[in-house]
Amino acid sequence: MSNPIWFPSDAYTRGSHIEALLKHLGLDSYEALYRFSIEQSEAFWEATLQLLGLEWLTPYRQVLDTSQGPQWPRWFVGGQLNLAYNALHHARTRKDAPALIWEGEEGAVARLSYGELEAAVAQAAQALRALGIERGDRVGLFLPMLPETAISALAVAQIGAIFVPIFSGYAPEAAATRLQDAEARLVITADGFYRRGSRVDLLHNARRAAALSPSVEKLLVVRRFGDVALAPGEVAWDEQVLHQPKSAAYEPMDSMDPFMLIYTSGTTGRPKGTVHYHAGFPIKAAQDMAHLFDLRPHETLFWFTDMGWMMGPWAILGTLTIGGTLLLYEGAPDYPNPGRLWALCERHKVTHLGLSPTLVRALMPLGDEWVRQHDLSSLRMLGSTGEPWNLEPYLWFFRSVGQGRLPIINYSGGTEIGGGILGCTTWRPIKPMGFNTAVPGMHAEVLDSTGRPVREEVGELAVLAPWPGQTKGFWKAPERYLETYWQRFENIWVHGDWAMVDRDGHWVIQGRSDDTLKIAGKRVGPAEYESAAVEHPGVKEAAAIGIPHPVKGEVAVLFVVLRSDHTPSPDLEQAIAETVTRRLGKALKPERVLFVPDLPKTRNAKVMRRVIRAAFLGQPPGDLSALENPQAVEAIRQAAQ
Repeated sequence: MSNPIWFPSDAYTRGSHIEALLKHLGLDSYEALYRFSIEQSEAFWEATLQLLGLEWLTPYRQVLDTSQGPQWPRWFVGGQLNLAYNALHHARTRKDAPALIWEGEEGAVARLSYGELEAAVAQAAQALRALGIERGDRVGLFLPMLPETAISALAVAQIGAIFVPIFSGYAPEAAATRLQDAEARLVITADGFYRRGSRVDLLHNARRAAALSPSVEKLLVVRRFGDVALAPGEVAWDEQVLHQPKSAAYEPMDSMDPFMLIYTSGTTGRPKGTVHYHAGFPIKAAQDMAHLFDLRPHETLFWFTDMGWMMGPWAILGTLTIGGTLLLYEGAPDYPNPGRLWALCERHKVTHLGLSPTLVRALMPLGDEWVRQHDLSSLRMLGSTGEPWNLEPYLWFFRSVGQGRLPIINYSGGTEIGGGILGCTTWRPIKPMGFNTAVPGMHAEVLDSTGRPVREEVGELAVLAPWPGQTKGFWKAPERYLETYWQRFENIWVHGDWAMVDRDGHWVIQGRSDDTLKIAGKRVGPAEYESAAVEHPGVKEAAAIGIPHPVKGEVAVLFVVLRSDHTPSPDLEQAIAETVTRRLGKALKPERVLFVPDLPKTRNAKVMRRVIRAAFLGQPPGDLSALENPQAVEAIRQAAQ
């Protein structure tokens, strides 16, 4: 691995959540804290919850019960709480402190203090009860990032129901798949939203999705535009919610009672509904936000995300539980000009900015001048998640956006984790593109083919002990959950990522296990090929896959999106292949370099390599509902011919 480029300082360690936890536990170093967190897990979680200020309606009598095995842990046994109460309890002591800022793509802005947010959530909770929603009922949230999105999620949890966040860009059939599986009774949606200056008719898709879902009884519609007539079975948010009382009781929930079903796309078959509970995901989100990102009260987090990706609920629940301010943004990141994100940060004094590597790669070619036009002095932390980095965009993010002074908190876990397995702490140096720690409380290891922990060797990323936030299985599919994570080694969660940890305790993820290539007997992450390819000045983006070869076993095929000033040609194909070969060696030379206009991605900008591989090989591509650009799949099929 490379050398560190960022180092700890008093500005980041003094007054931090980690410093407070070290003092509370009487420990003298971050390394001692991490060891304590896995060796004395129960004491660690009790101390963490105490310092986060988590409040229980009924105290728990046991931190952890693993009598049903590590696959089915029970946390905080006997305890009762409500995540909405803990997200809004700052209204009791800091009712005028800013809780939520929203900006629409056209420039509209809304602000809610903690007191105002609690009142708005109470009104929505009363409205849900009036619509007949009861404890345990499922409610679909088919919404863009609006204030009502956060309000709805908290209100559903407040009354003990279960929300189902659905990506606002889904076609009706994809949304209906999730509503049907969850058997949702109500869908909260909007009449539309702005995207690149145009109105998106979300209500049309919500209506069609509801029509395909027999369990759905009503639509509750946020009138973003207000000029769309509602049909029978549809009620307007402003009419149903805004006249309700501004206080409501918090339903006491057992620690393991579910509050959210969030669906992830499977390689094959139907999407998986991961089940999350009141004393899990919200605690994990707040803990990660405290121990990795060090978000403090009075600071503002903005993560460019959608509610259908776990980072949406993560940002809402984690930020509010800690007592920070959350910025939500509705529109495109580069509209009406490439400076929109940086303008948002300047305008709302953002301290914590989270972007995916793919989004950084898309912003980087637009030029540094868009960054320099804006005062980003409020920024204290940069964050990233979703996929492995390439070096050039990582360094651009660090140097051009962070001015070489801000740490990039790289973060990797998943929907089923409820947060991160690996991350960065400002108490250790940070190396480019990697992770300087496993998240406190996560007993992570890299395992070889026999299940033995290894260093400086690529292996399976695994978690050896339970944690709060671990999914409570897949909705109505416990066998599928066990097959997905618990089949490889006995009583060990195998995450599906290839990873490596060096002698200094710094980690790197090579890619998904099913993405990773094995060329000439060596495991190679697709990111290594892609990082090498983008060193060529003509390459905008690249994606690498491995395909079977009768002699070599497996060879690499590289799909390349060119910059606008380059044209596909055999000479350019050869030049890109040579660039990769110089970086990786002759044994790892790509078998083919193919030019495509785009790579298949999710709305959150994650490149879907499994889809690329299936399309190239003429195999069924699995669930494509999360793709923003399904036309890219056909282009790959054509390139393979």
